[in-house]
Amino acid sequence: MRQRFEELLCRLGAISDLGKAAALLAWDAETKMPPAGAEARAEQRATLTRIAHELQVAPELGALLEELRPFEEAHEHDSFEASVIRVARRDYEKAVRVPPELRAELTRTAAQGYHAWLEAREERDYGVLLPRLERGLELLRRYAACFEPDDPYDALLDDYEPGMKAAEVEAVLERLKAELPPLIAAVPGPVDDSCLRRRYPPEDQRRFALAVLERWGMDAQAWRLDDTVHPFATSLAPGDIRLTTNLHEEGLSGVLSCLHEFGHGLYERQVDPAYARTPLADGASSAFHESQSRLWENLVGRNLATWRFLYPELREAFPEQLGDVPLETFHRALNTVEPTMRRVDADEVTYTLHVILRFELERALLAGTLAPRDLPEAFDAKMREYLGLEPADPVEGVLQDVHWSELLFGYFPTYALGNVISVQLWERAAADLGDLDRQLERGEFAPLREWLREHVHRFGRALTPQQLLERAVGGPLDPEPYLAYLRRKLEQVYGTPVT
Repeated sequence: MRQRFEELLCRLGAISDLGKAAALLAWDAETKMPPAGAEARAEQRATLTRIAHELQVAPELGALLEELRPFEEAHEHDSFEASVIRVARRDYEKAVRVPPELRAELTRTAAQGYHAWLEAREERDYGVLLPRLERGLELLRRYAACFEPDDPYDALLDDYEPGMKAAEVEAVLERLKAELPPLIAAVPGPVDDSCLRRRYPPEDQRRFALAVLERWGMDAQAWRLDDTVHPFATSLAPGDIRLTTNLHEEGLSGVLSCLHEFGHGLYERQVDPAYARTPLADGASSAFHESQSRLWENLVGRNLATWRFLYPELREAFPEQLGDVPLETFHRALNTVEPTMRRVDADEVTYTLHVILRFELERALLAGTLAPRDLPEAFDAKMREYLGLEPADPVEGVLQDVHWSELLFGYFPTYALGNVISVQLWERAAADLGDLDRQLERGEFAPLREWLREHVHRFGRALTPQQLLERAVGGPLDPEPYLAYLRRKLEQVYGTPVT
């Protein structure tokens, strides 16, 4: 039976290799590839996806997984053997419902959609993207129908949050939607954030960000940082972690973006290396992945304790911009609460409202109650309603995010869920490690990093998101710690209680 398990590992390794090759082509398309290569690249990615899917749904794989049931039952639940078989079977049972050609067409259309999105942004014309989005929604509905869900959105959400239903997400977001506007309204007024409206040369930002990330655990032998339009992170192997950023001259939001993507990369880097080339070598869910990016970006990266340690280095890197700015002024500027047009630039309080409006719009698009041609107007209306802002054009509005062009419907709510989980993890880490802020003030980032390895990262996909959260924090998803954290943060920044 051990030999049959080794055969399973060989089959799964081939599927993983094809997936990583496709991921490399995707990374190249968004960082290095000349625009004229877009159509050919879409076909290349579609071909790899189709071949990988055919291997994933092969009857021989299904028979092998069935044959290995006694072998799985003979091992402990958390063992490598049982975990590989269990997760591979779950993936097989889901994949076998989807025709290979549909899977390939989804990949092809998403790749084409990305380049249509770039062109639409350049021309400031949503109409350039519209045909691709209409085609993508047609394919997504066909994909969802493969699973016969009560709500088509459930099928898409399951790709990112296994086992979670749209109604559960909606309940969490409705709670946040009720609590966040009063917090925003209670903010006393604007703070002096002029120091973040100054010009910071992108190359100097890059050098500073890399210095921070190296201190946090980024190893130049296993990581790299490149430029793109919409930042992302991808992992091609345990020793090949690729981050991207988009640095602008005004402000330091690009540095925060680097911290965000580091969180994603660290998760992939710290998965148990024995899981490589198996379906275990990934995060438990997108919300868990976002919890890591948001934790390093916000709970560490916007933390006064962190900047007590890092601010002298930042002032040294930017003496003209920050030489006359006290630490406390910089920290308040970094955490000011004020609605912003772009989701990626939003503060911790208003950010989730950006996510909620996108969740509501993409559910309506998938359900057919909102036509793609009406999306720009609907997007602008939600921006006015939730944030009091009026996008000047589609680039400020519906074209600001890449997700819909790449058919990532179901992903947006994971940002909000990640915010919630990040605070639950932070509080448990603080309970185990002691005063985290004191450690950050001393530049001691390793204890937090190693706690995350031990309690979250190393498990990869061996545990479901629900199991992982229960083990890590001792309870289920709970938005209250996140809301309490925001109240404390606002009181720290503005100096008055916010309820």
